[in-house]
Amino acid sequence: MRRFVRWAAMTAAAALLAAGCSGSSGGGEGDERSGSARPTTTGAKALPAALTSQKLDWVRCKATADSSPPGRDWQCATLKAPLDWSKPGGETIDLALIRSKARGGDRIGSLLFNFGGPGASGVAGMPGYAATVSLLRERYDLVSWDPRGVGASEGVRCRGDMETQAAEAVDATPDTPAEERAYLRDATDFAQGCEKGVGRLLAHVSTTDTARDMDLMRQVLGDTELHYFGISYGTQLGGVYAHLFPEKVGRLVLDAVVDPTADLVDHRKNQARGFQRALDNYLESTGQGPEKGTRKIADLLERIDADPLDTYSGRKLTQVLAFTGIVLPLYRQDSWPSLTSALDTAEQGDGSELLALADGYNERDASGRYGLLTQSQRVISCLDDKQRPTLAETKKLVPEFERISPVFGPFLGWDAAGWCHDWPVPGQYATPEVSAPGAAPVLVIGNTGDPATPYEGARRMADELGKGVGVELTWKGEGHGAYGNGSDCVNSTVNAYLLKGTVPKDGKVCGRRQ
Repeated sequence: MRRFVRWAAMTAAAALLAAGCSGSSGGGEGDERSGSARPTTTGAKALPAALTSQKLDWVRCKATADSSPPGRDWQCATLKAPLDWSKPGGETIDLALIRSKARGGDRIGSLLFNFGGPGASGVAGMPGYAATVSLLRERYDLVSWDPRGVGASEGVRCRGDMETQAAEAVDATPDTPAEERAYLRDATDFAQGCEKGVGRLLAHVSTTDTARDMDLMRQVLGDTELHYFGISYGTQLGGVYAHLFPEKVGRLVLDAVVDPTADLVDHRKNQARGFQRALDNYLESTGQGPEKGTRKIADLLERIDADPLDTYSGRKLTQVLAFTGIVLPLYRQDSWPSLTSALDTAEQGDGSELLALADGYNERDASGRYGLLTQSQRVISCLDDKQRPTLAETKKLVPEFERISPVFGPFLGWDAAGWCHDWPVPGQYATPEVSAPGAAPVLVIGNTGDPATPYEGARRMADELGKGVGVELTWKGEGHGAYGNGSDCVNSTVNAYLLKGTVPKDGKVCGRRQ
């Protein structure tokens, strides 16, 4: 059981396969800009100089078990941050950072990136995304990191590969009391695995914790203001940072915006609408009527639920894997042909192509190893989300989800009950606080065809940030995110904002062909 539609930057999917690196506390190239001895506050207690004045030992990134080093332009380091931000002088954890220095002479500062999830690795993703932001690299040090609970930064593991594969056979849209019990039992097993495997860190991986980590990074990197590019979930993180540290907001870009006014259930409704909208657009592009095409796919999923399809690998394509395989190509318009082929093959009784797409989404390699993004995502979001719908409450909600989308609704509706079921740590809020009175203008970008973070969330984020702070830019496009997705209008607007400080008019719209 898992959240089927994660808030991750799929535009950076190839970057997730790029080389990672590990920090080093040994000797290496120092940074003359690192360290700031001035006392600061976290919104709670003053930070000790041992944290704010720490020197980062930037060294060439090392190879990992999965990849080669990313190249000479990339350096890695380890930052120490408090485990518990209410006790900043107490135990610390290590956060893995990666950077490439600005290439030009007119350097603005550091530009920090978060690629979403929650749970996406910035250390792995940044080198592959660098080509998309090559112009920004002239005046900014490109910097990213693995947030706490992710990858090389005290990454979490709640279950092993065999358990993860076994969970793919659990019916995620249960039809009988026995299937309901199995569904919730799997959720309980995952929660218990997290409690055992993650330990004390489980209570300290929230978005708020990570936002405070970001301000510590800003100080240690030597920047008076935070310049930031957040994608998908990274927009929620950016909004929380702006609320906590409005006076430290520099140039912030929030692309593929998570609706900050939506609680756990409403987020799932938003995603059901967003993915159905993207599916309708896909179906129309193939000459099919959206209603008829949707019904055909829903019927296919029902047949697979009753009788999973064979694949060339010998594994069965279950309903949840088929659903996941349908989700992935909707993140990018140039992946739509792969969805057509996979659906056609499945209609003929072969689930191999949908399974391959699902494995790509689940980060499963040929040897049966799974990536940990989904596990990190669940640990972080269940600490954030206060809402815990019961089985009875969810069963009342499912018909509404089905009306929103016959394909995506049932999965996302049931996910509301299972995602944080029996979670050992209480959630922190129903919705995040992102109001940032007095902050500098924040550029908020919505894409009208975005499946995972529907474009309505951009306007709501801009409004919540506050008058004169949130500035909305709309792109009439397809896929998850806008910058780097083919719009010269979007790219030039964002570049002018980040490189020159030019703030566009609130409500600017970039057309589909611009």
